[in-house]
Amino acid sequence: MLPGDANNQGDVHGGTIMKLVDTAGAIAAVRHARTRVVTAVVDQMTFDAPVHVGDLVELSARLTWTGHTSMEVQVTVVAERVVTGERRVTSTAYVVYVALDETGRPKPVPPFEPRTPDERRRWRAAEARREARLRARQEHQAGR
Repeated sequence: MLPGDANNQGDVHGGTIMKLVDTAGAIAAVRHARTRVVTAVVDQMTFDAPVHVGDLVELSARLTWTGHTSMEVQVTVVAERVVTGERRVTSTAYVVYVALDETGRPKPVPPFEPRTPDERRRWRAAEARREARLRARQEHQAGR
């Protein structure tokens, strides 16, 4: 990360990390759906440790769940102090993307079939997050 990404104490702005997360997550979603996607929800994002100027940032994105036209992707951010080799997880995010057709309308996505115990665990957790999002949306609409 470079000085332009950070505040005057040398900590990288959270918004800079969020942009990187959204880019990595969208790439994973496009790879799965093989079509254009848009960000629908940043369900959860943690900032567990700071990223500093000079750190090398590595992002990994994995599909955790698919619906009819939407997909959830987990993105993990790891920062490395290049000089020492110290690596630490700095952020984790769950981002929902919607696949779009050529006219910009939602389009069905191929189903994701969790095969390993870890993938099945992540799928169940993603479904729980989805249910919580739907409940929150209903409560919000009822309160209007």
